[in-house]
Amino acid sequence: VQLVESGGDSVQTGGSLRLSCVASGITYFRYCLAWFRQAPGKEREGVAIITTLPSTTYSDSVKGRFTISRDNAKKTLYLQMNNLKPEDAGMYYCAASTPGAYCSIANFDDFLANIPNWGQGTQVTVSS
Repeated sequence: VQLVESGGDSVQTGGSLRLSCVASGITYFRYCLAWFRQAPGKEREGVAIITTLPSTTYSDSVKGRFTISRDNAKKTLYLQMNNLKPEDAGMYYCAASTPGAYCSIANFDDFLANIPNWGQGTQVTVSS
């Protein structure tokens, strides 16, 4: 399994970025996919999940500003981030998890409990 993120960059407050994550080695359409982030000195936190339906879950801190989407044909996960704030800065990781033939996980704890596969991360910097 390989997950490769891209799209991280340095932007100013209020700016936008779109992150991508290309997957290989998995039966993509069966997987829930998610974005997590980690800032220096802070714990990793869940940002968004998209299921196989697809349905989506967002953390309260990004709801209304970020949009997660997936393209099963391209095996690519996206995260559109708008109105970025300094507190959005950090390393962003994509992850893939599935309990079986399909996935309807809708919270970050259950997602992590299925021992997901992780990408290497892409850095997002937001300056004020």
